[in-house]
Amino acid sequence: MPQLPGVLAIDAGNSKTDVALVGADGTLLGTARGGGFTPHLDGPEAAVAALAPLVAAVSGRGTPGGPVAEHLSACLANADLPVEERRLERALADQGWARTVTVVNDTFGLLRAGTDAPHGVAVVCGAGINCAGLLLDGRTARFPALGPLTGDWGGGGSLATEAMWHATRAEDGRGEPTALAPAIARHFGLPTAGAVAEAVHLSRLPAARLHEIVPLLFTCAEAGDPTALHLVDRQADEITRLVRVALTRLDALSTPIPLVLGGGILAARHPLLLGNLTTRLTALAPLAQPRVITAPPVLGAALLGLDHLAQAALGGGPEAQHRLRAAYPASTAEPVVQS
Repeated sequence: MPQLPGVLAIDAGNSKTDVALVGADGTLLGTARGGGFTPHLDGPEAAVAALAPLVAAVSGRGTPGGPVAEHLSACLANADLPVEERRLERALADQGWARTVTVVNDTFGLLRAGTDAPHGVAVVCGAGINCAGLLLDGRTARFPALGPLTGDWGGGGSLATEAMWHATRAEDGRGEPTALAPAIARHFGLPTAGAVAEAVHLSRLPAARLHEIVPLLFTCAEAGDPTALHLVDRQADEITRLVRVALTRLDALSTPIPLVLGGGILAARHPLLLGNLTTRLTALAPLAQPRVITAPPVLGAALLGLDHLAQAALGGGPEAQHRLRAAYPASTAEPVVQS
């Protein structure tokens, strides 16, 4: 029987899914990209079945019948609870795409992409926000990340919604004046921010376009708008709270430990946000070692897969990991200078 490639890596998010096929020696054999992964809406079996064309693409087969790799390593959004990870792991195993399967929340993939070993704390701040921590002895810290029901705030969705809240209240007199109101109206070519809200409500403007408000928010903050500055400050505070709680749960506040920052909001490296954040970290978690990573998150899934192969003596050692990182631009996390 021909030897199978080492790892089938999957990183699946709300808006896109990346798949990579990686040799046991770390050679990148193929990649594919598809749409969002929403098992909480479609059900785990249907969501996993929809990945078949991507698996077929990276494997070079018309259909992905039978195993295409030794190990399948999946880092998935919407796998926020351990029970969801187990359900998705079973659904992936039933596809028969690999001889062994592991599934973790995508925040753990970000952590692995930004570290030399599965060790540290990661915060993803993109469309939403989440945090996870992992020590070499296997102890973890994580959050349910189910949205407002579990106390979550932050990421592009929250920032855009809050910006709209303040802008429309400024226009009708319930709130303080803010430069966000005219900036939002001007960006969408409508007379007011309230008109933007109506257009979204009436489906004349796709709700997904509200994420375009986030760059406007940072532009207004850089110009000194108090409301925009408040929202940037709130975002930095929320990230710091997640880090502090994760480090406390891991008993690692007094230990030097990597802190990986990723997702679109953090990867943009807005000076106001990173400056605020690092000042807070200096006071509350001075031994954390923050770094920002912009590499594709599927890199983390693939590295976790190589870790699995190494534990099983099937390859995947340091040379393989180095070879894989070399295949991805910006695969090295950039340090954040503490202020």
